[in-house]
Amino acid sequence: MDSHKRHRYGFKLTGADHISYRFPSANPLCSASTAVSLKPDLGNSPISPLSSQFDCESSLPSLTQEQHSSTDTETRANIAEGYAVCSQISMRHVLQEIESVLMAPDSNEAASSSRGRKQKNRRKEPESAYHQHQHPENRHGEATGEAFPCVDIKHLLTECAEALDEGRIADFESLVKETREHVSINGDPIQRVGAYMLEGLVARHESSGTNIYRALRCRQPPESKELLSYMRILYDICPYFKFGYMAANGAIAEAIRSEDRIHIIDFQIAQGTQWVTLIQALAARPGGPPLVRITGIDDPDSKYARGTGLQLVGGMLSEMSKKFCIPLEFKGLSVYGPQVTREMLEIKPGEALAVNFTLQLHHTPDESVDVNNPRDGLLRMVKGLSPKVVTVVEQESNTNTAPFLTRFAETFDYYSAMFESIDVTLHRKSRERVGVEQHCLAKDIVNVIACEGKERIERHELLGKWRSRLTMAGFRPFPLSSYVNSVIKTLLGYYSNKYTLVEKDGAMLLGWSNRNLISASAWH
Repeated sequence: MDSHKRHRYGFKLTGADHISYRFPSANPLCSASTAVSLKPDLGNSPISPLSSQFDCESSLPSLTQEQHSSTDTETRANIAEGYAVCSQISMRHVLQEIESVLMAPDSNEAASSSRGRKQKNRRKEPESAYHQHQHPENRHGEATGEAFPCVDIKHLLTECAEALDEGRIADFESLVKETREHVSINGDPIQRVGAYMLEGLVARHESSGTNIYRALRCRQPPESKELLSYMRILYDICPYFKFGYMAANGAIAEAIRSEDRIHIIDFQIAQGTQWVTLIQALAARPGGPPLVRITGIDDPDSKYARGTGLQLVGGMLSEMSKKFCIPLEFKGLSVYGPQVTREMLEIKPGEALAVNFTLQLHHTPDESVDVNNPRDGLLRMVKGLSPKVVTVVEQESNTNTAPFLTRFAETFDYYSAMFESIDVTLHRKSRERVGVEQHCLAKDIVNVIACEGKERIERHELLGKWRSRLTMAGFRPFPLSSYVNSVIKTLLGYYSNKYTLVEKDGAMLLGWSNRNLISASAWH
């Protein structure tokens, strides 16, 4: 079946495609640190605010064709200029230090040393996106200096959504035309979110949302390098993914601290780099490293973003095995999560099992989409494996079963906060800021607004709902350790003070200006 036309969870396999590696520890010299990369859903790609439909075979126009005409050298130079928060010290180096002590024994000295390196943010933070903006920019992102009346963009967008929902098409088209004059991908956060929200409404009206989403999942390998570059920028400038990885790795390290044989099952392996710091910590055990097996699961479409299959992950882990002198086996499964069976995982007696769901479960449909309820079915299958720990990291947003207008308002508020946080470190006129928002966020906005039923893949739920699902599947909470929590708090000290961290019933929620955005929890 053409990969461009199958649903993310509906592809039938006669047998799971997989690759396997065994990596004996061979290198007598082991490094103490390594660079980390990012592991969010690699299916994200750029989206252009325009009304025409997309096709997987077509050449997708970019919102910033003129902006992206510069050379790669210029792009890298602009990235450096945009990192205001990292201008005096190397953020990446500091974060490596934090991550390298993540699984160390509890130590007041280690915690105080980390806190002592806190860097103050040098950039003035933007006005809240939840307030009406007073000085909109023009379509080219330049401040006009003219006096503009106060425009409530959220209200305009809500009127558009209501007109479309009620079938008042003439009113909808008139409101779209009016709203376009007040939104811009080069404006302030609320204008930029508004631009993508508006295109989501247009795509819903034209029934083109599914074509857009599928097309942007089908980027070819040369183009995927640009995607990975922008995902790396987002990883560096915002703590969202680091927060999730550190919380999950800390819970796993706690659960398997005395085990000699460990099997990690990652339900969205992506680049596989979440596991670098955990492998490093396991390799440094005083009694010698354990035998580690990693089973990496990734849907078949992700190879477009990665540029190749799971061989890339296998090669990276092979280098980690040699670098850290730890025996490591890797098996890659190119299969959709709900289709994974116990037999595919090849569970062996005596190994401690850890299962990781990072920004993945929301892609699995539930009872509102499929009577078989693949979402809960997957959790019950995992419970049947008797894991020592299951880690869950998810967007803290209610867009799964919410009615359209409620979902629209929720999406606006969620991404307004996200875009505000990006503003702190990437300049308003930065090419990289536009690219990050297009490549990493816009596709999801369009899918949530424009698609329904099986075509809507982005189905986020709040921590309370995940708690209910996991409890019904037979899991009990595995509270995140206070030491890991303190390290995460230290991490946030390198970013804006508008980031918030809430500890709730053993779980953690990371937010911006008191709007929770990402939750992390562990279960057993």
